[in-house]
Amino acid sequence: MKKISPPLFLMFCAAFSLGACSQNAGEPPIAEGKQLFNDPQFGGSTNASSCSSCHPGGKGLENAASNPQLLSVINACITGPLGGQAIAEDSAEMLSLKGYIESLGGDE
Repeated sequence: MKKISPPLFLMFCAAFSLGACSQNAGEPPIAEGKQLFNDPQFGGSTNASSCSSCHPGGKGLENAASNPQLLSVINACITGPLGGQAIAEDSAEMLSLKGYIESLGGDE
């Protein structure tokens, strides 16, 4: 078996640890949700609108995290004002967007 030099091994471990710890396990990537929130093509939108067209900077969504129907409301916006197709409520996109919207409420 080939030996790995200690400095190289330590660099590998540090890089792996940083990547693994960059996000809490099981939590959606908020940055991806923010990108989707601002994407006029999200959900197959048939116009130039995005979530941020009606909610610039998340305005009006500060309390959305407490809505038990949040995922349905998101899909209603996608199929209504955006003119797109509903996305699966358990998809990575939906969970990322939900995570971003929930982050808009700040610390409670």
